[in-house]
Parts: sequence; structure tokens; C-alpha cells
Amino acid sequence: MFVYLMTNRPDGTLYVGVTVDLVRRVWEHRTHAAPGFTDRYNLERLVWFERHAGPEAAIRREKAIKHWRRAWKVALIRERNPGWRDLWEEIAR
Repeated sequence: MFVYLMTNRPDGTLYVGVTVDLVRRVWEHRTHAAPGFTDRYNLERLVWFERHAGPEAAIRREKAIKHWRRAWKVALIRERNPGWRDLWEEIAR
């Protein structure tokens, strides 16, 4: 299971999600395969993710991050990805 953050640009709109298949889910966001928040705001850039052993831990973490202040989410991204690079190439291999 994965918890992940998508955006449209550095310091842009943020989306927190959870999925069992990160490659498939990010591809869906990137291709606008499903209508919704990420489609509406053009959130195609994966900027942060972490793996969890099971669904309970991943869902708990996702819910916690969703309640964080924006500054804390930005700090989480910048800690591992200071340039807000799109991590798609790292996971799509």
C-alpha cells in the first residue's frame, strides 16, 4: 500500500491519496482517466510517496496527512524532494 501526494506545479494544489498500485493510480491521474479533483485541477505530478505494509497503516497515514496544515505537507515534500520533481519516471520503470 502507498500514500502519495500529487500536484500540478511546485507549491501548487495538493492531493493526498492511498492506493495498492501506485503506478496504475498515478497513470490514471496523469491521463485524466477518472473525473474528479485531480482531473479538475490538472494534478499530474507525483511529488511524494511512501510504502506501508498494510491497508490499515496506509489509510491511517493518509487521513492524518489530510488533516495536516498545508505547510506541514509542503515540508514533507521538500524533505525528500526539494525541487518538487515529478517522481513518475522513478516508479514507472
